[in-house]
Amino acid sequence: MNDVLATYLSRAQFAFTIGFHYLFPQLTMGLALLMLVLKTLYLWRKDERLNISARFWARIFAITFIMGVVTGIPMEFQFGTNWSRFSMYAGDIIGQTLAMEGAFAFFIESAFLGIFLFGEQAFGQKMHWFSAFMVWLGTWASGAFIIASNAWMQHPVGYTITGNRLTISNYWAVLFNPWIIAQYSHTMSAAVVTGAFAMAGVGAYYLLIKKHEEYARIFVTVGVIVGLIATAVQIFPTGDAEGRQVTSNQPAKLAAMEGLFQTENGAGIVIIGQPDAGRGTLDNPLVVPNALSVLTYRHWTAQVRGLNTFPADQRPDSVALLYYSYHIMVGLGTIFIAIMALAVLLLWRKMLFRARWMHWILFLALPFPFIANIAGWFTTELGRQPWIVYGLLHTAQGSSPQVGDGNILFTLLGFAGIYLLLGILYVVLVVYETGRGPGHVALVDEGDEPSDTPQPQGLINKA
Repeated sequence: MNDVLATYLSRAQFAFTIGFHYLFPQLTMGLALLMLVLKTLYLWRKDERLNISARFWARIFAITFIMGVVTGIPMEFQFGTNWSRFSMYAGDIIGQTLAMEGAFAFFIESAFLGIFLFGEQAFGQKMHWFSAFMVWLGTWASGAFIIASNAWMQHPVGYTITGNRLTISNYWAVLFNPWIIAQYSHTMSAAVVTGAFAMAGVGAYYLLIKKHEEYARIFVTVGVIVGLIATAVQIFPTGDAEGRQVTSNQPAKLAAMEGLFQTENGAGIVIIGQPDAGRGTLDNPLVVPNALSVLTYRHWTAQVRGLNTFPADQRPDSVALLYYSYHIMVGLGTIFIAIMALAVLLLWRKMLFRARWMHWILFLALPFPFIANIAGWFTTELGRQPWIVYGLLHTAQGSSPQVGDGNILFTLLGFAGIYLLLGILYVVLVVYETGRGPGHVALVDEGDEPSDTPQPQGLINKA
């Protein structure tokens, strides 16, 4: 009983630490692309507002990047403390990708971030653009190595079994695991959604309080255009590809995500409903008929296996949490498309900068992509249960047998307290930086007085 409790507490601790940590990388991965877009537009348009905007968001990026580093360190230690049997079993493979993330991607990201923040005057504009490109490349490469680790746990390849542990037999098979393509593209486009909503939300806030309005127009314009593209990509092709590979390789996860307990021909997609795993039913369902069969097997009457057809030890052990995580992710993603499509329509009609109601929507929507991303990761990880390495090692077999539940609970509470303080500090720093605004960036970096209204160069329509 104590071993079971210790395993669940270890899972809770890892879920908490990774959930909190991922608030930061999803923003930096999204902002890295947007900073590159702003810097590229500056070199094209020669509008100094775009350059100042890129430097402003680089400061938000730097604060977020530091918090991501600090909160990411404890997760690596947990492999040795809470998950020692998993580390012994699969460390030869997982250690490769995690080490490359730290040795290559993190080094590139951090080194060129320093150049972007402090080297513009010394190196010139072309090198400044190149540093923005390398920050984006390093950030997205870091995501690729992390996704490679997780994708291997979802779909293990390139290994041989030696005694009671796995050894890597094909390094390239691990790096180019077929599972990676859909998962990586879906994760990175979701990060861009977060960055786009953050940029558009801050711009909308400036428009609401009537400060930094020239920069606000840039933030909102770039945010909603990039955001619309990213939200559309979330559904097709990336979301569709993720769903189809889950259908093929993790059918029990698919059934739990959709609350499908009984096998159906022509299965529908559930919009609303409450799963009851104990009775094997979905209460009060609102279903779109045949939609699940079409999306998964491209046939109206295709058979989709129900959760009750799988042995109990092969089903996700928290069907309700998985079901709700998935539906929160999908529901919010659908809302994001509607928001960004409406905003782009207003931009095209030259009404966006006068529509204060839309500014409120963009501003209030800012935190929701963070929630959707965390819900997406919960869906990915809960759906893999009861396996820590799918089909090879059960989660209960991967925890550390000599770490007691009291020790785990103590460290969990300790992490909660420390992360609370870090979260407060992060909010204070970001609020302080956004309160000073882009004009302060011009003052500090150029030695001039801050100005909210530099000479317009024709990028932003003043409708």
